Amino acid sequence: MKLDFQTMTRSYAAQVVSWRYEEPYDIYGYAENEREKAIEDLANEENGFYAVLNDGVLIAFRSYGKDGRVLGGAYDEHHLDTGGGLRPDLTGKGLGSKVIIEGLRFGAKKFGTKRFRVTIADFNERAKKACEKIGFRPSDRFLRTGDNKPFTVYTIEIKEENQSVQTTRASARV
Repeated sequence: MKLDFQTMTRSYAAQVVSWRYEEPYDIYGYAENEREKAIEDLANEENGFYAVLNDGVLIAFRSYGKDGRVLGGAYDEHHLDTGGGLRPDLTGKGLGSKVIIEGLRFGAKKFGTKRFRVTIADFNERAKKACEKIGFRPSDRFLRTGDNKPFTVYTIEIKEENQSVQTTRASARV
């Protein structure tokens, strides 16, 4: 699978906001009355969203920057925040780690950093498993402002080596 990262367009954004996930992941969908604003936000280049394509078909998106932050977390500028989503029919099939690895590779090249951070809702076992599999390690926990839902912040420092992503911890090689 060769993934291609493209600047998010309105067309790709419209596809993303139409995605519907099963419980408990349904919180990642967009309500009907929020969709137009969400399309504008996703397609706004300043917000750092990218469409992830496989053979020209949208399978995921990745974000880079402050969109990956959650209210209540303590963030600094030592890491680039990243996040994203996989098309609902592709979840649970082991593709998440591949998309994240390629997203780190893309982010390292595009933004000139090797240090990334992701914030994950504690209930989201799939995302935690995918990130831990490639070497992200927990660095902080907090309760989101407004609803006190628990979140964990994970960080990773990568280096490019032979077209693979490797964390700086020797035990967490991908």
